Amino acid sequence: MGNVRTAIYAWLWARKNKGVFILRIEDTDKKREVKGSIEHIKKTLKWLGIDWDQGPDVGGPYEPYVQSERLAKLDIYKKYAHVLIEKGFAYADSSTEEEIQILRKQAEADKRAFLFRDHRPENPPQWKSGIPLRFKIKEPKRTTWQDSVRGELSAGGEALDDFILIKSDGFPTYNFAHIVDDIEMKVTHVTRGQEFISSTPNYIAVYEALGAQQPVYITAPPIMGALGNKKMGKRDGARDTLQYEKEGYLPEAMFNFLTFLGWNPGDDREIMTREEIINAFDISKIQKSGAQFNGEKLDWLNKEHLKLLPKEEIEKNILEWLPEGMKNPKLVPIIFERISKWGDIKTMAAGGELEFFFKPPKISKEKLLYKNISQEQITENLKAVIKALKNLKDEQFTAEAVKDTLMLIAEARGNRGEVLHPVRFALSGRDKSPDPFIIASILGKDETISRLQKTIT
Repeated sequence: MGNVRTAIYAWLWARKNKGVFILRIEDTDKKREVKGSIEHIKKTLKWLGIDWDQGPDVGGPYEPYVQSERLAKLDIYKKYAHVLIEKGFAYADSSTEEEIQILRKQAEADKRAFLFRDHRPENPPQWKSGIPLRFKIKEPKRTTWQDSVRGELSAGGEALDDFILIKSDGFPTYNFAHIVDDIEMKVTHVTRGQEFISSTPNYIAVYEALGAQQPVYITAPPIMGALGNKKMGKRDGARDTLQYEKEGYLPEAMFNFLTFLGWNPGDDREIMTREEIINAFDISKIQKSGAQFNGEKLDWLNKEHLKLLPKEEIEKNILEWLPEGMKNPKLVPIIFERISKWGDIKTMAAGGELEFFFKPPKISKEKLLYKNISQEQITENLKAVIKALKNLKDEQFTAEAVKDTLMLIAEARGNRGEVLHPVRFALSGRDKSPDPFIIASILGKDETISRLQKTIT
């Protein structure tokens, strides 16, 4: 979700400023790639209504937009590599991994940070295929830069080190490829998570060495767990964004929720449409501190977005999520009142909360009794209800009419609970259920009277 939220901020800023939103898949590290992940990313963005002006599927002037496909055009990266070599900012590194590990372990033993620049060869070989190319930090100076969210940031010379630009297989590393691609694609704004702050000094050093214009840096705050004391992880309930689609959350609500995890419009608005958020979005209102994930807030927000849907769409979705044999349009108002997302419908059905609408419940005499009221008195009350309901015509058997009838009896007998509790339990068999008049109107006159009579028996 953190990655998706970062994409949302970039998309919002592009849309707010009539700019271009680019989707570039950075998959240079094939060892870490998960099969199907690219399609998964695209599906996630599409579900949330995030479209891209340039990228996979839509093309653009800088194709291809999948980095591994761009690597087929290695001349792009080699061109920039040779510029760095000519300026003295890159050198070939013939060190073996074993040699580097020895140096790293020695630094650990000496209790100092390992910096390859302290061990760079005095007379490096000429760069050729099969030898890695490293960036050369000429001057390990303090780096200061401006972040649109964090303000002025800086890091000492220890943050700068000679890193690999081109690997031994001839392919660029992510740290080099994304800079070249940003320059080539004329990227003006880059939105990232805070984990990239430590790498930024090295990125800046490459931009400066190439004499290229740096993008505007926008650092999104981390999404924190429910307790707010650490970054959200799987142990804190972090899930893939599309899992929320499977659970029946609305994409509009999820978009609204994720945007507000680290940003707000500066007023008391909380429920906002995508267009309203675009119009209000301002980078300066992105918060620096972590944003606490709140599942209850997400459910509330989703329910508010459900309320904005047309009645026809609400009914259509509720009926679609109901199991076969339960698709009764009369249940729609009752179900809608009790859900915060469509997936709650399946939970209700699986938990037996709707079962009594389709078959008579098993009645417990103990639970049927109300406080200290005798069994005989409960029986008399139920008989009075049956007699009154029989006087209602079939077409008059509405929730309103049943309610008026039951209330008259309850008032006449001096205690609403003595009448309403046993009727509710007789019809539903549950401690918690909708009002008895609503249940009766859905069951119909004959079934309602039948259940009350069986209860007396």
